[in-house]
Amino acid sequence: MTTSHDSSYSSQTAREIATQPDCWRKAAASAADHCDALPKHGERVAVVGCGTSYYMALAYAELREQAGHGETDAFAASLFPADRHYDRVVALTRSGTTTEVVTLLTRIRGRARVTALTADGTTPVADVSDSVIVLDYADEESVVQTRFATTALALLRAHLEHLGPLPEGVRTIAQAADDVERAIAAPLPGDMLAAEQITFLGVGWAYGLALEAGLKLREAAGAWTEAYPAMEYRHGPISITAPGRGAWVFGPAPHGLGDDVARTGGAYVAESGGAPGDLDPLADLVRAQRLAVHMAGARGLDPDRPRALTRSVVLPGAHD
Repeated sequence: MTTSHDSSYSSQTAREIATQPDCWRKAAASAADHCDALPKHGERVAVVGCGTSYYMALAYAELREQAGHGETDAFAASLFPADRHYDRVVALTRSGTTTEVVTLLTRIRGRARVTALTADGTTPVADVSDSVIVLDYADEESVVQTRFATTALALLRAHLEHLGPLPEGVRTIAQAADDVERAIAAPLPGDMLAAEQITFLGVGWAYGLALEAGLKLREAAGAWTEAYPAMEYRHGPISITAPGRGAWVFGPAPHGLGDDVARTGGAYVAESGGAPGDLDPLADLVRAQRLAVHMAGARGLDPDRPRALTRSVVLPGAHD
């Protein structure tokens, strides 16, 4: 069951969500210009960020390893293992001011090459990085991140295309951009619109996207969401699924999972598995972004101004 009712809720976040096809294509076109700043084949790499940026880091790290380009770890910036050696650290930070990221890069400066992807190259992160890639065309007015995060991942994916063959089943960014146009225009999964709880599940690199989908609905709509690796769902989390609740899978669903969800009476969405007509998982994430805006509007909330959140977390005394 699908519906297109999300169009009735207008917001700055919704308008930024709709620009993602152009942002991804622009990122892909510029990837070759950033080869010196981005990880090279064989480098040992750590990718860091906070919140949404951390989840994009998880997705990229898994993709890079799957493609055979070298060991790649992802960390929340506050949990980076300071004594571990890496050839390069890639930092994702929309604002360029996030305390944990700037503090980390200051601490490791000179021990590894640091590349920052940010929306503003004049912020403190630029002062503690060796290379800065500015994605200002994907910057946002909204507190809730949508297009900046996906555009950063699109750029990193496009760079992997330049390095060699993509992992089996992973589409090019050109294909993903076509998919996101469909994801923006397509009706939302109707069973999810009124769900009191949604569990997002991810397979492989799409696990980071599942985490991000859950975060978007919590941030924008105060929704009850959870996220797990898809194979972990049967090991406990499935017990929360029931009529009026749902499970949404990013990436190829494990065999029999749909049947397991059906037995709970819950709703089930799995439309980014790689089969013809399916969406790229990153494009499917955009549907979850749209769902977050819809749910916020339906609950009388403003997705542009989520409760208790600010555009950047800058702690008192930071960057002095």
